Amino acid sequence: LLIFSPVCDIEVPERLSSSYEQLKRYQLVERCVHVPAREGSEEEILLVHSSEHLEVAKSTQTMNEEELKRVSGNYDAFFFHPNTYRCARLAVGATLQLVDAVMSGEVCNGMALVRPPGHHSQRNAANGFCLFNNVAIAAEYAKLKYGLQRILIVDWDVHHGQGTQYIFEEDPSVLYFSWHRYEHQEFWPSLRESDYDAVGLGKGEGFNINLPWNKVGMGNSDYLAAFFHVLLPMSFEFDPELVIVSSGYDSGIGDPEGQMNATPEVFAHLTHFLMQLANGKLCVILEGGYHLKSLSESVCMTVKTLLGDPVPQITGEMAPCLSAVESIQNVRAAHKPYWKWLMYEDTSFLQNLSTKSHLLKTANPNPSTEHESKITNNETVKVERFLELHMKNILFPVPPIKTATTSKGLAHLLPVPVHLVKEMDKNEIKALVSDFYTDLVKEDRTLLSLGSTLAILDKILKKEVCNGIAESPTAAVSVAVALRHSVCFGFQRVLCVFVGDMQIIPNTEDGFWKFTILFCIISGNLGFTFVLNSFSLLLQDAEGNDFFSAVLGFILPVAYSYQPNLTVIAVGPNRSLGISGISLLFALLQGLAESRIFAVIEDTEINLMQSVAKALVSASTPHFGVYVPPTQEKVNKIKILRDQFQQEWKMLQCSGKLSI
Repeated sequence: LLIFSPVCDIEVPERLSSSYEQLKRYQLVERCVHVPAREGSEEEILLVHSSEHLEVAKSTQTMNEEELKRVSGNYDAFFFHPNTYRCARLAVGATLQLVDAVMSGEVCNGMALVRPPGHHSQRNAANGFCLFNNVAIAAEYAKLKYGLQRILIVDWDVHHGQGTQYIFEEDPSVLYFSWHRYEHQEFWPSLRESDYDAVGLGKGEGFNINLPWNKVGMGNSDYLAAFFHVLLPMSFEFDPELVIVSSGYDSGIGDPEGQMNATPEVFAHLTHFLMQLANGKLCVILEGGYHLKSLSESVCMTVKTLLGDPVPQITGEMAPCLSAVESIQNVRAAHKPYWKWLMYEDTSFLQNLSTKSHLLKTANPNPSTEHESKITNNETVKVERFLELHMKNILFPVPPIKTATTSKGLAHLLPVPVHLVKEMDKNEIKALVSDFYTDLVKEDRTLLSLGSTLAILDKILKKEVCNGIAESPTAAVSVAVALRHSVCFGFQRVLCVFVGDMQIIPNTEDGFWKFTILFCIISGNLGFTFVLNSFSLLLQDAEGNDFFSAVLGFILPVAYSYQPNLTVIAVGPNRSLGISGISLLFALLQGLAESRIFAVIEDTEINLMQSVAKALVSASTPHFGVYVPPTQEKVNKIKILRDQFQQEWKMLQCSGKLSI
């Protein structure tokens, strides 16, 4: 091993081996399809890099130590070893193998554990541990081989992937999103063009999204807020055909580079959201990550989610910090001219940033020496101990069955097995509901419906299944009984979403709903009302951005602020939201409550039942359709709601007026 600088002591082979060993401990390796690695060809590397850069890299294979030092000195934070060139070609080839596997349909999605990383590498220069830009080559390769016209690259590494930005900044076919530690240009790579106002050039204007973090310590809520209020609405409007993640875990807790506080499960949530794009075609490519325990646990959380496992409950206070809010607001303001979803949003630049009023510690411009004085061995061990306990607390036994139903017809129509549950008989139902809603149990039709509802719900509450779907001729009644039953069972925070025209049936006990149930109504009627300790969101026309403004800009932030133990979604008549929109709603809400969702559907239309069931079993969600620009009236109504409730539900504070 040749090491010329302490910079090298964090970019080590153990980054891969420790991650792979942890995947084996979680028994995830055996559940994955193994795609053989290969070396990337020179032609593939030249899709992005210059022939001069390739020739320099090739020539290092036979150099002695002094020659390697000399060549390495031409680059910023890059150090050659005689084997670097071959390792970098393997990283490129493994990345392209994954793209082929996903695009051919051999696998739905996947992750490539590769070294060296790539996102700092530029057309004609190695940079920051990166020789060839694996993700950029993958994007160009996918465009060339598969004729793709829209590719989304999400870079959640803690450093700005300036190499990827430079390569695609004039290219409207690639939407590049990067969040990164910036600290007003003090943190490496310390570039002016890493700030929020670098939006792309020429035809690529609006397709480069930089979200700068101007302080350390960003956590789960800051990352989720960035997705809700910037990345996800842009991505759904862009409508990518493939999503590639520059997956750096130095943005996770304990990392000496990032010094952020995000815990591993947040990467499960981020991955879950990205899986709803591009018909599920998602390639996750390893970039940075230098705290081995934090890295390996985060890799495992990502892979578990890619495999369709329930997403763990997010931890930490769901309230983004002021500095994160300011950065998000500025990104929205910078991109307002380019995106339809921002057309009527209230955006303005915030120049007097909170972090500018404090003395910031000047970061070392070298990306990999900074940790020496800031992260001690003792602190590293502390984080390891914290993560050991934390992972035990958040991980839970995955129920043996994904989805339950009482409908034999539905079970036969699905490509994925669904568990059939025997309905409760009349006497069992009467015993359960005798103390409340006694007027509802007189009709046999209602009893039969409740038998189906309670049989499935019991399986969910006992954690024998992840989720379930019930047909009901009287969905409002079934939901009322289900909510009461869930709370009595011990589920103290239940999110209830109504789609269509349905009446909320009050409980006989005063105040029962007030602190246990959060209602959200997406209806065929126009108007907004607030009921008790819940909100009612009524949408007349849920096409296009009306749907996305409501769900991404309001429902998801509120739901994540609330952190339910169970989500109940009822679908009734007279709904304007189409089947694909309803299915996408189910898919997005699966990030909550350890993916425990109970669906009650009044409409027995088989296409709707099939589509919802596919979403619940984590099959790919259907394409939402052509993006429709927002209506000003609806955006304004949602804005009013956000302003009204952002003090109570702090995840709303990243849009509209600030009141922190």
